[in-house]
Amino acid sequence: MPDFAYTARNMAGERVTGRVSASSERDAVTSLSAQELFPIDVAQEKERQSRFGGRVGGQVMATTYSQMAGLLRSGVPLLRTLRVLRDQSSNATLARVLGDVHTRVEDGATLADAMGCHTRVFNEMGVSMVRAGGEGGFMEEALDRVAAFTEQYEDLKARTVGAMAYPIFLGVAGSSVVLALMIFFVPKFGELFDRLRTRGELPLMTEWLLAMSAIMRQGGLFVLIGMVVAGILVRAQLQTESGKRTRDLLKIKMPMIGSIFKAFAVSRFCRVLGTLLRNGVPILKSLDIAREAAGNRILSEAIEKASENITSGESLATPLRASGHFPSTVVEMISVAEESNTLDKVLVEIADGLEKRTTRRLDLFVRMLEPIMLTILAGCVLFVVMALLLPVIKMSGSL
Repeated sequence: MPDFAYTARNMAGERVTGRVSASSERDAVTSLSAQELFPIDVAQEKERQSRFGGRVGGQVMATTYSQMAGLLRSGVPLLRTLRVLRDQSSNATLARVLGDVHTRVEDGATLADAMGCHTRVFNEMGVSMVRAGGEGGFMEEALDRVAAFTEQYEDLKARTVGAMAYPIFLGVAGSSVVLALMIFFVPKFGELFDRLRTRGELPLMTEWLLAMSAIMRQGGLFVLIGMVVAGILVRAQLQTESGKRTRDLLKIKMPMIGSIFKAFAVSRFCRVLGTLLRNGVPILKSLDIAREAAGNRILSEAIEKASENITSGESLATPLRASGHFPSTVVEMISVAEESNTLDKVLVEIADGLEKRTTRRLDLFVRMLEPIMLTILAGCVLFVVMALLLPVIKMSGSL
């Protein structure tokens, strides 16, 4: 069921905010009335978020988290901190969101709950870390850690996008050249090869080339429409819970790049869990928060099963090993750390090592992508040229 964000007043006339799950807005209002709340504003979460604009850049959010931590560490009260950040923000969307967060906190909501109402701006990991910081009494460190996470992610994304620029250009330019050849150049040879076709001497490669060219010229529009419709349907499916789970499974199972996605997710989980344990948060609560920070539903399910096993007295390493989604080296280090009671320290070390190794692997993958793209494009052009030259050579030989 969808979530509805609401603003209401209780029997004492106090203003309260929160979220309620219901099948429709009417059912949400009925549920609030049953709780003796008088609704002022009820809107589905996505609709409410759209009122505040789109997303905010990662670097802007990293700076905001860092400034919030600095103000709180200096003794500035939370409400005043939010007001200061709202007033000085040059981003209109962020200013509106911080204003709403300020209102919700003023009405009695926790900072994490208020941030959780704006998932386009505050991601799950940030909300989870802030909630843990509020419960464990280390809010400033939690905000600093979120700022560091966000900045690292943005740096990695910027490097990846920069490195991918040339391979993407090669792909677009090469595909355009091949399409132009197939649509405008290849058909001119059709009549020239009719004599060989009637005699049954036209090479199979050339037959395929002419057939593909005909399909592109005659049915290209229908193919394009079909691709657009398929893209819309796939996007709609990915918005469902089963679709999101399938997407996360594909991300960690893809050849070459899947292991990189998995390593970054495991790294986030280890760092958040280690930070929470170091600050005294109980392990079950830490696991519940850290599994959301992993950002992958498949890994989250494995971590949830690990939590259930810990409740029954087992170690953390055993269910993680059984899931098959965590590297064996990581599991072994966790197992040894549990025995030596240094789990919080070892988890952070695991995260540091994974991030360094995975960043190097990502850089290597991007560098390999360029020659791979060149080879594929060269192969396509070679296929077109050979398919056109073979009949010409055969005709010249018969002459």
